[in-house]
Amino acid sequence: MGFIDYEVDGAVGIITINRPRALNALNEEVLNDLEQVLDAVDVDAIRCLILTGAGEKSFVAGADIGAMSTMTKAEGTAFGKKGNDIFLKIEKFPIPVIAAINGFALGGGCEISMSCDIRICAENAIFGQPEVGLGITPGFGGTQRLARLVGAGMAKQLIYTARNIDAKEAYRIGLVNAVYPLEELLPAAKKLAATIAGNAPIAVRACKKAINEGLQVSIDEGCVIEEELFGSCFESYDQQEGMANFLRKKDDPKKVKKVAFKNA
Repeated sequence: MGFIDYEVDGAVGIITINRPRALNALNEEVLNDLEQVLDAVDVDAIRCLILTGAGEKSFVAGADIGAMSTMTKAEGTAFGKKGNDIFLKIEKFPIPVIAAINGFALGGGCEISMSCDIRICAENAIFGQPEVGLGITPGFGGTQRLARLVGAGMAKQLIYTARNIDAKEAYRIGLVNAVYPLEELLPAAKKLAATIAGNAPIAVRACKKAINEGLQVSIDEGCVIEEELFGSCFESYDQQEGMANFLRKKDDPKKVKKVAFKNA
């Protein structure tokens, strides 16, 4: 669809931002295409998504500076809202989303990666929020998610200085979970996604919801959220068969089998 490719590999969906001539930069058309693809994902069949960029140089180099250069205040605000709405959709997507970051992840590229549940990157990855050097602030959630991920002090330093960091530094500060040689990045993302997809989908979805919502409230309120989601898993096929299989294994290891979770 336009600038977005989508393929399915078993229970894993792979979304590729495909605008390599512009280093996969985000403009309104790319954002619209991405939103349409997200809306079309069959979350009953797909249990984990991978988000990556086309080519070897860039995940997403940022928002399209040429398109932004002539925007009015109102247009800038509207563009920021569009990006934020779509990135919030990724963050709140029912199933986990893994960012496989190949190359540049600057500005909007860093921001879209931060809206994903898990970030892994190639050794050539470069991260940064360069906006203050362009006379603007991050506009797609950078001031909010970066501080939550790496701490306010580090986030302020990176944003105020507009300094880029490499994959090694991104791993050191906790911005990414792992670093791989470029040729191993997508296979590693697929392996991780398949592992997630092999677990009980109701439980995985509930865990994502509990973590995301719990981060916005006090620990007391968060535990109430967890209690409710914990309880919601019971009486499902996944819970009953998963626990029965555990008990079979405990009783006789020869009776153990791989559970085919049904999302029900």
